[in-house]
Amino acid sequence: MANIKSAKKRIKVIQTKTAMNRTVKSAVKTAIKRFEEALATGNTEEATNKFRYTEKKIMQAAAKGTFHKNAASRKVARLAKKLNQAI
Repeated sequence: MANIKSAKKRIKVIQTKTAMNRTVKSAVKTAIKRFEEALATGNTEEATNKFRYTEKKIMQAAAKGTFHKNAASRKVARLAKKLNQAI
């Protein structure tokens, strides 16, 4: 355990950020899963709506620093490719 006051604060800050990152990543994974389920059913209109929502969540996570912007773009591009192949 840290003895210095600033080190104790850093531990608290890291715990808070870790919790937020975990929440955001979970939301992104859920959105991706729901998009892929909609795609599997063959309903392209629903899949398109789910894609827009998923893209928004991924880019918000990148803006907050949870994902690197290039990693977020790569995820979105792969999902868009799946959507375009299904249509």
